[in-house]
Amino acid sequence: MTTARLLPDRYPTRDFFVCDVFDALPKDDLASMEHPIFSLSTRPDRRILTYEHGDNRIEITPSVKGLATLHDKDILIYCISQLMAAINMGRPVSKMLQLKAHDLLVATNRETSGDGYKRLREAFERLAGTRITTNIVTGDVETTSGFGLIESWEIKRRSGRGRMISVSVKLSDWLFRAVLSKSVLTLSRDYFRLRKPLERRIYEISRKHCGRQREWRVGLQTLLKKSGSASPRRVFRKMIRDMIKADHLPDYQLSEEPGDIIRVTPRAVVIEAGARPVLKAETLEQGRGLAPDLDIYGLESEWVNWWAQTGRPRLRAPDAAFLGWLRERVARG
Repeated sequence: MTTARLLPDRYPTRDFFVCDVFDALPKDDLASMEHPIFSLSTRPDRRILTYEHGDNRIEITPSVKGLATLHDKDILIYCISQLMAAINMGRPVSKMLQLKAHDLLVATNRETSGDGYKRLREAFERLAGTRITTNIVTGDVETTSGFGLIESWEIKRRSGRGRMISVSVKLSDWLFRAVLSKSVLTLSRDYFRLRKPLERRIYEISRKHCGRQREWRVGLQTLLKKSGSASPRRVFRKMIRDMIKADHLPDYQLSEEPGDIIRVTPRAVVIEAGARPVLKAETLEQGRGLAPDLDIYGLESEWVNWWAQTGRPRLRAPDAAFLGWLRERVARG
């Protein structure tokens, strides 16, 4: 897999695990991974978008600042990640989050320059201004309503032209409900290194639909619709073929088959000897108690594979990380 065209990893020695070693990995909500809510444009996009799939209907209305973009979504991914970390640690959570702007920028692989802070403010404005009307189900509740992706935001900064000190974000009920129901998936950290919005969109569609299956096939026209791209089919086909040639999507590999079919397959994960986390015997025994009907060694292998696919994060407590993963695995069924 070539990474030459990925953005540089600006913070290779950063510590992502302030909230929790295991659960602070990037997490995304299932509904926005499934449906094209965010604009793929890098310029102000003031179109009113509508999308229908089965019984689901979405209408996305921009503010004068334009639609929220897929790069703006980084903020929501960061918020979801922090909330899920707190939930899995048994801590109380609310729709209101107070974040350090610097931590948010570092976690999403953004520059911490003056321009980086300016772009962050613009992203908040688009997220709050973009209005959605939808009947998408989050958790087990179907609601037809209109709302912003975030309800409100506030930036505190030092007087004059000082940098941001902290950022307060209030999430929408719709998104917060998705977090409480754990309707989320973990992303590769390299998601934030993908330059083009379409690359990010195709990755999250692949993550949602292929997951850890051996393969997933989708028609080009369906993929075009799911992506939210405004490009004609022939142009979209060319962009997908360029993506296939570049071959730098994290976790997944794309290929083209006759009949305008795109095949998505997970990448093989090779773990060098001595590089994998080592679990204590008593941890495996505790794991048997959590999942008595499953093969504990098979679960250990599945967890190690998952750890490798999510960027091989440094684990301060691998035994606790494994047991946390196993509880989620058992809860999902």
